[in-house]
Amino acid sequence: MKFQSIAGPAGALQVLVEKTVAETVAVAVICHPHPLHGGTLTNKVVHQLAKTFNEMGAVTVRFNFRGVGESEGEYDEGRGELEDLVAVARWAGERWQGLPLWLAGFSFGGFIALKGAQLLEPRRLVTVAPAVNHFPAESLHLPGLDWLVIQGDSDDIVPAVQVNNWLESLKYQPQFVLIEGASHFFHGRLNALRQALIDAF
Repeated sequence: MKFQSIAGPAGALQVLVEKTVAETVAVAVICHPHPLHGGTLTNKVVHQLAKTFNEMGAVTVRFNFRGVGESEGEYDEGRGELEDLVAVARWAGERWQGLPLWLAGFSFGGFIALKGAQLLEPRRLVTVAPAVNHFPAESLHLPGLDWLVIQGDSDDIVPAVQVNNWLESLKYQPQFVLIEGASHFFHGRLNALRQALIDAF
């Protein structure tokens, strides 16, 4: 893995860029889980998202939020982390001009990706076990977005019933895939996560 550093709003941000196919169809930016609970860009769900997007022809950009790994700054309760995402997405947009943006995130990262989607208007959005306890009550503005939600039915951190109730309250409905036997971190179910992503797109 070859890490690099880019300018972020609170100092340098550590990023990891990966590409596996010759013809690139999109640039996918992926957000990791909660910084205060061990979340980093090397998280295995984030890694699986990146690997699958690579298979689908996207160049992937994973990054550490401020205060994680080699990224400068400190945790900012989601506000600064959203700024980090916007900075990374804009950097990626300049580097791979003309390519559609795909946004993805896992858990807390799903919350940040969803907030970012309202600013960045990606072609696709993938939120895995999105941390619905973080979401504000106000309505989302995501019309016309190709949005996929993947959830494990045995998740004890972000319960499936909570995610389902939240989705039912939304005006714009995403594709929703419930993976049987999957816990929050998809132990032993990462291949099912991969397949859900491929089948949806």
